[in-house]
Amino acid sequence: MDRAQIVHENFLTRVAQGHLPDGAAPRPGLSNTEAVSLYRSQVLSRALDRTSRAMQKAGQGFYTIGSSGHEGMAAVAHALRPTDIAFLHYRDAAFQIARSEQVPGQQIAWDMLLSFACSKEDPISGGRHKVLGSKALMIPPQTSTIASHLPKAVGAAYSIGAARRHPPEHRELPADGIAMCSFGDASANHSTAQGAINTAGWTSVQSTPLPLLFVCEDNGIGISVRTPKGWVQASMQHRPGIKYFQANGLDIFETYAVAKEAAEYVRTRRKPAFLHLRTVRLYGHAGADVPTTYMAKSEVEADEANDPLLHSVRLLEQAGALSSDQALKIYQDTCARTDRIAAEAVTRPHLTTASEVMASLIPPKRTCKPTNGPGAEARAAAFGGDMRAMDDPQPMSRLINWALTDLMLEHAEIVCMGEDVGRKGGVYGVTQKLQQRFGPDRVIDTLLDEQSILGLAIGMGHNGFVPIPEIQFLAYLHNAEDQIRGEAATLPFFSNGQFTNPMVLRIAGLGYQKGFGGHFHNDNSLAVLRDIPGVIIACPSTGSDAVQMLREGLRLAREEQRVVVFLEPIALYPMRDLHQAQDAGWMTTYPSPDRSIRLGEVGVQGDGTDLAIVTYGNGHYLSQQALPELEAAGIRTRIIDMRWLAPLPAEALREATKTCAHILVVDECRRTGSQSEALTTFFVEESPGTPIARVVAEDSFIATGPAYAAPLPSKDNIVAAALNLTGNRS
Repeated sequence: MDRAQIVHENFLTRVAQGHLPDGAAPRPGLSNTEAVSLYRSQVLSRALDRTSRAMQKAGQGFYTIGSSGHEGMAAVAHALRPTDIAFLHYRDAAFQIARSEQVPGQQIAWDMLLSFACSKEDPISGGRHKVLGSKALMIPPQTSTIASHLPKAVGAAYSIGAARRHPPEHRELPADGIAMCSFGDASANHSTAQGAINTAGWTSVQSTPLPLLFVCEDNGIGISVRTPKGWVQASMQHRPGIKYFQANGLDIFETYAVAKEAAEYVRTRRKPAFLHLRTVRLYGHAGADVPTTYMAKSEVEADEANDPLLHSVRLLEQAGALSSDQALKIYQDTCARTDRIAAEAVTRPHLTTASEVMASLIPPKRTCKPTNGPGAEARAAAFGGDMRAMDDPQPMSRLINWALTDLMLEHAEIVCMGEDVGRKGGVYGVTQKLQQRFGPDRVIDTLLDEQSILGLAIGMGHNGFVPIPEIQFLAYLHNAEDQIRGEAATLPFFSNGQFTNPMVLRIAGLGYQKGFGGHFHNDNSLAVLRDIPGVIIACPSTGSDAVQMLREGLRLAREEQRVVVFLEPIALYPMRDLHQAQDAGWMTTYPSPDRSIRLGEVGVQGDGTDLAIVTYGNGHYLSQQALPELEAAGIRTRIIDMRWLAPLPAEALREATKTCAHILVVDECRRTGSQSEALTTFFVEESPGTPIARVVAEDSFIATGPAYAAPLPSKDNIVAAALNLTGNRS
């Protein structure tokens, strides 16, 4: 027999014989009715684990990582409120089941079995993944296996206090609520988890409200790698700013009492706590995992002898709540009922087409007030002397600053965050004066940790805020890109659009900084972002475009709940001149607040039909520099600034190039993995026979010093490529 069957048979035999494990007497706090209800939740969780394995063997189920051994989480759920947002470990079925008992109208066994079967009627993911989650139960779905949900739990907890001070229009979480996140002892070692825990403590010691309960379910092993005994306690017991609690997760009475104490501390003190639960892992990691291949059989059997359901039967009997015979009957009846429900769930329809699967990539739109900020008088006060300069041409960095100011005035739910964005005003001064204008609650100086910056944004997005996080340099995003790929972008997909975390992520990046910082500050690769489904990528090249695109990006986040990446070319922040010194050819004036550039709208300059140059960012600037030489060579040229890199503005590009004899793609990113590959493929498919060429960066990092530009496109090689493509080699 496999271990699941052994655990099942052991339970039946030992309860029937009264052979129950020793342990402490029941602690006060749970009524008999409550204790029996928690036992029922534990039993249903166990039955679902067994049924999921049977479904998988029959080809009717697709997930076998179970919760057996972690059923004590039912008591944690009972200690919290159903409105406390919970980001769950994948072994927390008992938590979700117990929480469903707190909310009327739930059909938890049916719902979870639909999820096991990947039926499109699954109420949380619509058949896209087996996830724990429920909108009614305030449990966002998690696919995190390495605690990558912890940074956003920190953000959600922060948002509760922030919403007390500045209530957003679409607030989701109650003012007296707390956030909870759970994870395993192995995941606690991951840098993402450690970063989130550190951020929570860092925030707490500054007396900033952060009502967050960390729950570490310590079963002593991560797949096959042992957690050193005492490691979690030793590493967490004395963390500054975080109060440590511990409990025996095999004992629902003790777990409830300690979890209630921890939750009360978090709720009243508005400070984070760490609840360390000792658990066991039964069955192995997942269905295909055989624990006896890497653990001694005696160790496996020792864990099985500590089955939390056996402990619950003993405790309930000692409390006078339930006899062993009654407990056994509940177990048998629940297993039989689960099998009956599963037989129906596996008949329910599945997703069958790509369009069905992709339907939830784009979140639903929501109704928003046109404005919820102060009026013209406040605008004049915020801008002060800057108002007099708005009619004069300005560089991009200053115009973005004004755009952020106007947007934050108009929409009170906008919050900016990032390293150095407040007092310093950003590395390049783009966020100067914003903290003076709007205060530290809305312009947040964060610690140096990109995962925590993005987690703060995601969590605040859960509670109705519209975050504008900043990553100082594109190269720094790689420390944290899973927060976009694995968390922010997947949330609407795996929740069937029920949960969203909109944001406008500002990133300073790309090349051409004249040797400053080498590849750390001149990262010319967007590949890490371009293939994330559902994410919008914007890249302006002029100050006027930056303002209008930023307004559109904010609208997309606020009204359409999208994740927008706003990539700002650092080299163009201060750019003033185009062809010669002091010609001011690259500066623009501040567009009136009613103007914006809609998603998919490209910029077209000129109406030449010999050559279309398709480009963006610094490539647009270089192409404009090349234009006089091309015109002098008799090449009638139009320059098309993409503006929007994802989704590809296909219809606008098709229209803009349809009368052109040649197409030249100018892409400052690398030959491999760049936008140019997608553009070339697009034009080959759309305009077969049209001569196409591309000017791109070499597959190299960018050097510091005078050689910085050597691997990058230049005005001269744009001219040379255009002459060669059009056959004008004179």
